[in-house]
Amino acid sequence: MKYVLVSGGVISGIGKVWGDWTWLGLSDTQTIHHVTVLPGLGLGITGHNTEKAIKDGGESDLDLGNYERYLNLNLTNENNITTGKIYKAVIERERKGDYIGRTVQVVPHITDAIQDWIQRVAKIPVDDSGEEPDVCIIELGGTVGDIESMPFVEALTQFRYKVGKGNLVNIHVSYVPVIHGEEKTKPTQHAIKQMRSAGLVPDLIACRCERALDEVTVQKIARSCQVEFEQVVTVRDIETIYQVPLLLEEQGLLARLREALLLDQLSLPPTLIHKGSNLWQLWKKTVVSKPYLEPVNIALVGKYIALPDSYLSVIKALEHSAMRCDRKLNLAWIDAEHLEDATLQSDPTTYHKAWSQLTIASGCIVPGGFGGRGVAGMVKAAKWARECKIPYLGICLGMQVAVIEAAQNLCGLKGATSEEFDAQAEHRVVIFMPEGSKEIMGGTMRLGTKTTHFQAGSEWSKLRALYGDVTGMEERHRHRYEVNPDYIEELEKAGLNFVGKDESGRRMEVVELKDHPFFVGVQAHPEFTSRVLAPSPTYLGFVAATIGCLDQVIQSIRQQKHSNKLVNGVEESVHF
Repeated sequence: MKYVLVSGGVISGIGKVWGDWTWLGLSDTQTIHHVTVLPGLGLGITGHNTEKAIKDGGESDLDLGNYERYLNLNLTNENNITTGKIYKAVIERERKGDYIGRTVQVVPHITDAIQDWIQRVAKIPVDDSGEEPDVCIIELGGTVGDIESMPFVEALTQFRYKVGKGNLVNIHVSYVPVIHGEEKTKPTQHAIKQMRSAGLVPDLIACRCERALDEVTVQKIARSCQVEFEQVVTVRDIETIYQVPLLLEEQGLLARLREALLLDQLSLPPTLIHKGSNLWQLWKKTVVSKPYLEPVNIALVGKYIALPDSYLSVIKALEHSAMRCDRKLNLAWIDAEHLEDATLQSDPTTYHKAWSQLTIASGCIVPGGFGGRGVAGMVKAAKWARECKIPYLGICLGMQVAVIEAAQNLCGLKGATSEEFDAQAEHRVVIFMPEGSKEIMGGTMRLGTKTTHFQAGSEWSKLRALYGDVTGMEERHRHRYEVNPDYIEELEKAGLNFVGKDESGRRMEVVELKDHPFFVGVQAHPEFTSRVLAPSPTYLGFVAATIGCLDQVIQSIRQQKHSNKLVNGVEESVHF
């Protein structure tokens, strides 16, 4: 097993994920794995730690989602290491008597547990091949020198010598600011000095910067940090993050990694080499900027607009689909509260601006969320999209909003709402799931990959066609409320079609309008499985409908159905 450790210095959020993208260029010779080390105790729900549901029902921060998207992997909760998990595992071992009464210490017990976890998880298959990976990428979260990362730094220092020479490369990502036009190297010099004092040794230094660094600057960094000139690479700002692998390839980084890790000594089947080579060529063809692309204007109506990272997976899924349709995504961010009547009274300018943004958009998406704030505005947006025949996609809460809107305006159920917002309401068309817990919030939602079964008579469904006319689809879930089955008959009589349900037939998974260009609500989060080269069928259909090419996309999927696998389809799958 080969290992690549990606660490960071100077500032957090510097973009260590670029280390994963490097391996796209090596995919013709290696199968890749990934482990994220997060020195924090757990996860938050805002900012950089926005949670993401993964395949096995675990929840991780958004970094793991980046790795899945760019490397086309399906990771698990085991791939995400936190301080809390490590200490919990060590304490449980001590309670069982595994340490035979010895004093349990950070070194060696915590550091050994970290190393054992990495080596164990690195061998787990993460792609369709089912084979043990050749390379494991380890991201050390945060910044070297942070107090919470000290045990992990010590563990990885020991790990370098444990796996032996030629089996681990440490890429350290640093930041080179440009102040008044001058490139400043001192922050990187100090970061490398601190890194070395902690025990880590940089094999490559990746300099994040606003522009391509002058050769003199690179030479100064190499000289001051005791590395060769070729060991310093520039990761400058570019037009789109999807072009980062091309930037690194231009600087010869792939050749250096092959040499440092002795990758050419690995023996791999020709089929894997051919598959990887095709993947790399397709990536380059897909991400290269195309001049004068027409924009696709989509309005995102949400409640966390002040924290765009909250919708990162949604944004990426929309980008993937826009690239597939040869369009440039133009996203209008609309705070759902600004669409409400209360805003008209308190701030008319903001109200009219929000409605202007919504009405000029070609499509409307309402993503997930929790709590009642802004829901009234979301309901208004769903009503507008339904009545004006504008493509609408509701994700999780967005699906429930579509149901509430239909209950209020199609069924005439005055005050229809969700139990989440009003537990005493007369018409609770959305209810709390009986197996959930209202006392313990963490880890008690319906999580992980679940199968949605398309119902008999739903052959007309646009969403079903996008999945290749299969009988079922698999997507990841993260919710604790569901559509009330007692209202299904009344809602369907009003024209709302529940075309997808769970295996019991009582839990609603997909809602769709028949006589509409595209009006779909899904209880799942299909954005979590969207990939750069394989967009989520749900999002692809929404974007295609917004552009006006949905029929062509569906026809293309059907033509490929028998020659490829269906993305997330239970029966078969297709690569877009």
